[in-house]
Amino acid sequence: MIKDITIGQYIPGDSFIHKLDPRVKILMSIIYIINLFLVNNFKGYVFVTIFTIVAIIISKVPFKYIYKGLKPIFILLIITALLNVFMTGGEGDPIFQWKFLKVYKEGLILAGFMIIRLVFLIVGTSLLTLTTSPIQLTDGLEKLLNPFRKIGLPSHELAMMMTIALRFIPTLMDETDKIMKAQMARGADFESGNIFSRARNLIPLLVPLFISSFRRADELAMAMEARCYRGGDGRTRMNILKMENRDFMAVVITMCLVVLSIWTRTF
Repeated sequence: MIKDITIGQYIPGDSFIHKLDPRVKILMSIIYIINLFLVNNFKGYVFVTIFTIVAIIISKVPFKYIYKGLKPIFILLIITALLNVFMTGGEGDPIFQWKFLKVYKEGLILAGFMIIRLVFLIVGTSLLTLTTSPIQLTDGLEKLLNPFRKIGLPSHELAMMMTIALRFIPTLMDETDKIMKAQMARGADFESGNIFSRARNLIPLLVPLFISSFRRADELAMAMEARCYRGGDGRTRMNILKMENRDFMAVVITMCLVVLSIWTRTF
């Protein structure tokens, strides 16, 4: 399951979405996430589903990566669905009742909405990192945060920290997998027992994982200093970000999705 986490990974490619300006992709992702919470009926989610599937096809990212990104949240989806089903009241008689547990139509609908939102939320964020390199993400975030420099916000440093954090997610997952295999070779058991015992058995992983994380952070800092890294002031870039026709077209298509979602709320 640890290897199934895809957030932070990058798949090189030359698709339409790969070539988009990173600023546009970040803004599209934010608008996409906001749009998920604007939709309040299944008609709206039909448009969101079509938009998402088309985006995945255009990006040429294999569907297996999208599925791998969803596997770690299956348990979270089940828990979310059960909580919404049994904790949401409704009008009229319940569809199902057993002792104090009651299931209403409103609870089933809300559970369906929450599952769909979580799934699309993971898919949207995964698609951003799968089609955007860490350097592009840094440049895009810095450009978007530049207006806030007037109030003293260190835009370059914030963008660098956020990108490094995303980039090291798959690295830490690989490190966790190696530590687990090393401890299993010494007799540790991470697979038997209930969910609580499995969680308790993961505690011995924390110490070596923290030590490895601090060591990697120190090595990264030393490598940046050895290359005379001094922050964003006076830095030049090999590739200058420039908006093109495809970027404007992508923004228009995303805004059309928002308009359709708002339309489904009123009709």
